[in-house]
Amino acid sequence: MNFDDFKAEIMEGVREHLEENGYQGVELSEHKVDKMNDSYEAITVKPADSAIGVNLNVDAFYAKYQRTNDLQAVIEDACNAAERGIENSPEIDVAAITNYEQMKDKLTMEVVSAERNAELLKEVPHEQMEDMAVIYRIVLGSSEDGIGTVLVTNQLMEKYGITHDQLRQDAMEKAPEIRPSEIKGMSEVMEELAPGMMPEIAPEDEVMFVASNPEKVHGAGVIAYPNFLEDAAKKLDGDFYILPSSIHEILLVRDNGEMDSKQLGAMVREVNATQVEPQDQLTDNVYHYDSKNHVFELAEKFEQRQLEQELDKDAQDLEQPHKDSVLEKMKEKKEEIAKQDSVKEVAKHIPSKGKEVSL
Repeated sequence: MNFDDFKAEIMEGVREHLEENGYQGVELSEHKVDKMNDSYEAITVKPADSAIGVNLNVDAFYAKYQRTNDLQAVIEDACNAAERGIENSPEIDVAAITNYEQMKDKLTMEVVSAERNAELLKEVPHEQMEDMAVIYRIVLGSSEDGIGTVLVTNQLMEKYGITHDQLRQDAMEKAPEIRPSEIKGMSEVMEELAPGMMPEIAPEDEVMFVASNPEKVHGAGVIAYPNFLEDAAKKLDGDFYILPSSIHEILLVRDNGEMDSKQLGAMVREVNATQVEPQDQLTDNVYHYDSKNHVFELAEKFEQRQLEQELDKDAQDLEQPHKDSVLEKMKEKKEEIAKQDSVKEVAKHIPSKGKEVSL
């Protein structure tokens, strides 16, 4: 069965199921959903008395159908997802969403890949952070199916009547309150996952740390919080590398000279390729924070900067003997001139032959 025929079967199956279960006047429509890191063909199910609908990912259901070849089972899954979504939809006041004074206290910050989301970012206020983009969301509420959020778009920001700078300033204040950052040693995280299975490690011996928020949802955004990098440098006691584990968390690795960006980059790419779902991936690159100069940058830029500084120092060291020899010659010349001047001064007072000197 091709995709279009499958989608028609899903729509009809969901409509019949909902009507049989008392959901009258349900509106079903199909469209493409563009999300950060993800886009898919969707069927939107909107009850007659609701201002919002539930999106069913038809691409995902079709992939399952292709794996199982069990159309009826997939239709049942879609029906259950639609009903569960309607039942668990948070109460949303559409008028309130367009009122910035009510929404600014719900602002959060997230980071996504700028390259993977280039098209969508044209419609979204954001800041560039190397090859990542900092975006803004409004947290509406949570349920057993997830957290309801609204992405702040250029259109919504215009409706609010605010500037990009004001949005950023408010988010920098509110986001750390709504989703505070957490930094835990890897041994502590592993102990939480498997109590009693990991040996104790002293804090000063920890090499890798996990940074996120308490919900572990879009927790990589903490990297954009004010003072986060400085606070992390204090906890790690100096410079560190940042590994984009996913959009939900980042890993911080002490820069103790034992690993470089190439080794860490290979690790990130392997994990992304084998363990992280595409929609949860951040980037394949490694970053570095220079705690002395307060510089966040791609790790390869940092290492190039360090190399250039070392080359400059070596060049200066090579020039120093030449400078020293020149200075020494100048000193010798001055001394020689001074001696000559002294001789001339003395010579003025030495009488010439044949002349008398009165005492």
